Amino acid sequence: MHTTVAVDIRDRVATLTLNRADASNALTLELARELLSAAQRCEADREIRAVVLTGAGKHFCFGGDLRAMRGQGEGAPGYLNELTTHLHAAISAFTRMRAPVIAAVNGTAAGAGVGLVCAADLALCASSSRFSLAYTGVGLAPDGSVSFLLPRIVGRRRAMELLLLNRVLSAEEALAWGLINQVVEDADLAAQAQALAAKLAAGPTESFGATKRLMDASSPGLESQMALEGRTIAAMSSHPHGREGIAAFIEKRQASYP
Repeated sequence: MHTTVAVDIRDRVATLTLNRADASNALTLELARELLSAAQRCEADREIRAVVLTGAGKHFCFGGDLRAMRGQGEGAPGYLNELTTHLHAAISAFTRMRAPVIAAVNGTAAGAGVGLVCAADLALCASSSRFSLAYTGVGLAPDGSVSFLLPRIVGRRRAMELLLLNRVLSAEEALAWGLINQVVEDADLAAQAQALAAKLAAGPTESFGATKRLMDASSPGLESQMALEGRTIAAMSSHPHGREGIAAFIEKRQASYP
């Protein structure tokens, strides 16, 4: 049976792989549900002492699946409300679990894919990786913790540049801006991520968990902000600008916003 999030646990490290390679691991409701289930499993299992989050195939995650959204028709807002509820609950689990979470970014991370990178405790990427927010490029608004975590990582001005201008960051730029911790050769990404996870898994997990809780307590409001993100992107999906942006992207044409 195909699963949209593959879970592999060995040597106290859980590797969660977004598993829609044929769709660049774009987020659907099914994937969001399975990601939450996997995150809750990692949070509850005391034997898991580090988590690696990565993507199958060429790319990490292209963000939300716009074709799936468009296919909902008038039901798109409700669909997005449900999708973001599961996605944001998964992100909450990643941020509060005692085990450190490592994002291993292969290829492109876009939209909510960048949110998953932001939500990880540490992030590595391949030298060919690219980062793009993309939301306003299709007439939508940020979700996946982006509006909360991204400005805290790269600063408000840079976050606004990425969100309003949809600038694409190279791996080296993402490193310079503090979005990721390390750039490695493409062929070495998986091995480097697993080596880092093994090092963390051998460390003082309770101390790591306490450190994560202290970091979260220093900037409260993540969950309430994600709830607002979910409502906002759902509303934008039914606005003429959102509908036109999504249609233009799928039809590979320039959008014309009324």
